[in-house]
Amino acid sequence: MYFIGPHVSIGGGVANAPMNAKALGATGFGMFVKNQRQWTAAPLAAADIEAFRLQMSADGYTAAQVLPHAGYLINLANPDEAAHAKSMAALLDELQRCMALGLDKLNFHPGSHLRLITPQQACDRVAQSINAALAQTSGVTLVIENTAGSGGNIGSTFEDLKAMVGGVDDTSRVGVCLDTMHMFGAGFDIRTRDGFLKTLEHFDRTVGMRYLRGLHLNDSKVGLGSHVDRHESLGAGLLGIDVFKCIMRDKRFENIPLVLETPNEEIWAQEIRQLMEMAG
Repeated sequence: MYFIGPHVSIGGGVANAPMNAKALGATGFGMFVKNQRQWTAAPLAAADIEAFRLQMSADGYTAAQVLPHAGYLINLANPDEAAHAKSMAALLDELQRCMALGLDKLNFHPGSHLRLITPQQACDRVAQSINAALAQTSGVTLVIENTAGSGGNIGSTFEDLKAMVGGVDDTSRVGVCLDTMHMFGAGFDIRTRDGFLKTLEHFDRTVGMRYLRGLHLNDSKVGLGSHVDRHESLGAGLLGIDVFKCIMRDKRFENIPLVLETPNEEIWAQEIRQLMEMAG
């Protein structure tokens, strides 16, 4: 089964996430577990946790169908010790929220070296941070998202992803999420079936398909190799529709979340139907 759906709002409470996804006909979804643009938030109330778990069950979702996204402020590659500690505290808080909600994954952006350390040192710092976070939590896999490579962000190459994953002690609790727009922005030409399959082969050789825990499905407002992160609705951008047809006809992408982060929420239901039709 393909777990397809958008990144839905938790406005009004986390229990609204599965409800919002169900209303769109989604078979999977993404969500935040707190405000993504703030360092801290009030703890989840017991009533909110119970409401979320009940709503997940009522709407027929399991943790396997959900890819939570960590806050945008977290930068595990930051070489400044005080700033890094702030990111670690935020990450641990989000991991604990996932544990409380019964969610088994947390996707995050690896961050930027801020041009103060080398990319390899930044990758090592992220891996060490993952080890520290996993040692203090249980049951949740940390999922590293590839990036377009802007602003000193690491993770735009599969070699970066390999370096981070390879530095993690418990490989059963680390994974990767591939964003189609970020791949294109980073210079991977996945506009054709051949280009997409060659890119997947490169990923498998370098990182390993066994680490793939989800996809973000986004078209691109910007060109190949732009190193800029600008999402577009499916088929409306410079990436085009063929890559999404390839994904939806590839059994390797069954049973992992395929999350839309496209900008026009008014057509999310249409995009879900479009992807399901591609899958046949």
